[in-house]
Amino acid sequence: MTRTSRLLDHCVLPVPDLATARARYEALGFTVAPQGTHPFGTINCCVYVADDTFLEPLAIGDAALVSEAIDDRNVFVARDARYRQSISDNGFSALVFKTDDAQADHAGFVESDISAGPILDFSRAFVDPAGKSGKVSFRLAFAAEPDSDATYFFTCQRIDAVASAGRAALETHRNGVTGIAGVTLTAADPQVHEAFLAALANAPVEHASGAIIAHLGNARLTVEPGDGPLRLAAIHFAVADVDATADALSAGNVAFERQADRLTVRPAPGQGAIFTFEDRS
Repeated sequence: MTRTSRLLDHCVLPVPDLATARARYEALGFTVAPQGTHPFGTINCCVYVADDTFLEPLAIGDAALVSEAIDDRNVFVARDARYRQSISDNGFSALVFKTDDAQADHAGFVESDISAGPILDFSRAFVDPAGKSGKVSFRLAFAAEPDSDATYFFTCQRIDAVASAGRAALETHRNGVTGIAGVTLTAADPQVHEAFLAALANAPVEHASGAIIAHLGNARLTVEPGDGPLRLAAIHFAVADVDATADALSAGNVAFERQADRLTVRPAPGQGAIFTFEDRS
């Protein structure tokens, strides 16, 4: 039976505070959305991309609510706390996939022995660029390797279709980013994670020069040799004009390295992953 590869939805990037994250992303040439507030104490300022993916810089807004959520077995908050305690409060903690049925995903994760805990249902308020407010609801199903100390994954079902309505203004960026082309992970032995990656991506895994690769429906996941356990390391953005992107980075006083049609920006406060910008015109 032919499997349908999952689609990338977004990347979760813990930050110490939203002000630092907003300043960094604006310097990088991104348009940053207004603050979003979760009912369990975390807050974000998302960066939406025209290919219907996004980045979620995530900070702690109310420590007391976070503590209560952890006690209530809220996997999203608990895994975020674990990442901050064991790795950093400035990093790349989770990769998220789109889904129309989080309940089925959860059942599959349990069957594959990679479930990271119970499903999470929640709603939060939002305000679109035109100032219209409303409420959006989500259902999340979580996965992680059984011995994972930090990195985790989940599928995200958007219960309210209005969630992405009116986002066009937020999806236009001075740096020319039009999509997320891929994500790179690292691990001491990528081959050890082959079955896990295949289950996550719902796709076969390829081998290339010591790395393993899974092709999502809209991006590529690569696990490359590195130090230690499985870690999310880099996000690769597609741009139409790499020269214009270089100009935008320079205007924001952001240091970058250039190799042909690829720009690389190293992690900095508010940006916990390597970012690359690649000409896909």
